[in-house]
Amino acid sequence: MSHPCVVTLDSRSAPRTLFSGDQLVEVDLPTGTRVIYPKPPLEALKNVDAAIRYAINHPYNSEPLYAKLRPGMKVTIAVDDISLPLPPMKRPDIRERVITIVLDLLNDYGVDDVEIIIATSVHRRMKDWEVRHIVGDKIFNAFWPKKLYNHDAENLANMKYIGTTDEGEEVEINRRAAESDLIIYVNLNLVPMDGGHKSVAVGLCGYRSLRAHHNPRVMRDCHSYMDPKTSALNTSVVRMGRLLNKKVNVFTIETTINNRMFDRPLEFLAKNEDDLTPNERSALRALRFTLSKVPQPARQAIFQRVPSPYGVTGVFAGETEAAHEHTLRRSFDQYCVPVVGQADILVTGIPYISPYNVNSFLNPLLVQVMASGYLFNLYRNVPMVRKGGTMIILHPCTDLFDNEHHAPYIEFVHRLLPETRDAMELHQRYEKKFAQNPAYLEMYRFGHAYHPTHPFFMWYWGEAGRQHLGRTIVVGADNEYIPQLLGWETARTMDEALRMAKQTAPAEPEIMCLHAPPIMMAEMSLGRRPALAEASGG
Repeated sequence: MSHPCVVTLDSRSAPRTLFSGDQLVEVDLPTGTRVIYPKPPLEALKNVDAAIRYAINHPYNSEPLYAKLRPGMKVTIAVDDISLPLPPMKRPDIRERVITIVLDLLNDYGVDDVEIIIATSVHRRMKDWEVRHIVGDKIFNAFWPKKLYNHDAENLANMKYIGTTDEGEEVEINRRAAESDLIIYVNLNLVPMDGGHKSVAVGLCGYRSLRAHHNPRVMRDCHSYMDPKTSALNTSVVRMGRLLNKKVNVFTIETTINNRMFDRPLEFLAKNEDDLTPNERSALRALRFTLSKVPQPARQAIFQRVPSPYGVTGVFAGETEAAHEHTLRRSFDQYCVPVVGQADILVTGIPYISPYNVNSFLNPLLVQVMASGYLFNLYRNVPMVRKGGTMIILHPCTDLFDNEHHAPYIEFVHRLLPETRDAMELHQRYEKKFAQNPAYLEMYRFGHAYHPTHPFFMWYWGEAGRQHLGRTIVVGADNEYIPQLLGWETARTMDEALRMAKQTAPAEPEIMCLHAPPIMMAEMSLGRRPALAEASGG
């Protein structure tokens, strides 16, 4: 029998509702299409604060946190930025709860030289109200802005070289953290590619370190970003993190959450359409209608301004790799859905949010990274779609950018992509020039723009998908120019897209559809998929 989250459509099945940016689109998929749904949310911990205290007092491969403390020592707390979770978590954010307990412990042991750094790497600086949402009023009021601040990867005087790995990767991190007696990293693990050595070695580094693994050569050697053991990116980061942990004292606190992305009024969006109650069907129709009639900022607000009621499912602390092993296991428990057999055609909607557009618009370059980067890579073992297969996505691909957050993206898309889509050429000809652009660096350091190299990294993140897929077809694009720039084809309807895809597919193609969000991963195996009669799934 198939897994209950794998539903094979038959003639009685209702149409599926997929995200197309900040709209919802109803699509009819052919009989026999397998629709992959997320698992139900794991049960949340009943006493989160008790779990935090237990984790830091019973860490993995480390002495307890209190045993590392002494009066007068210098401690830096580093914390994940706004790029996760997606959407933001209802207050209190788990990071606030962890930091509150850690600060109380530091105070009990006479540690008063404490600073908190938002580990932004080359992401944009968080705004004060965004930081307040993560750390809470008490911590914000006590520490902001002198002892609670964003990491600045371009303040070169405040970066410290740690060393170089045997593979030539240069390790450099924030000087305050590097010169501390103890770094306590507070992580919120949204997906399996988060956390572990990536926290300090990437979150507190700069371009000098990032260029070792954020490049086309490494990204092409990643067989799934979400499965660390097959990711060359993760392998590089682990090498750098191990070197770093030999030179600095790091205590990791990692947390996992369930996938309860939608609160009660919108919970039905995570359900199988065949299982909706009459009231939920009416609510879904009303929501689709409303989204089709209101302007784009209002559509975005409906989703982005409602925090998610995630439940905390685990807290793990100690030595980086030992703690992360438990984090990964809990993460896979939530996300992995067993799927037998690859597809020839993979269909997915592209939602309104990514790690890089919280509180702004999902621009075309980020649509690309969501499709060819993140959603394509939501698998373990083998890709969901066969080599040379077709990915069909739903998104308007609107030519719109947030000028404050994504200024370097505009030049990358409209000046560089018309010249070449070849990642190696972009890397060799243009990346260094952008990295040294004084205007973009000023916007990164003192405004709220992403680092000028970030659009390059976003293009490289799509390399694995581009190298594997034969075609990408966009349904519902409001223009042809942007899809052409990205190397994609366009179709007006899902029926048209499927007809196009079948021209280069086997006579009876296997079709798979991802019903995301919430987040899921396909635990792929290369077997014979169940027959229709035994794979109707519940």
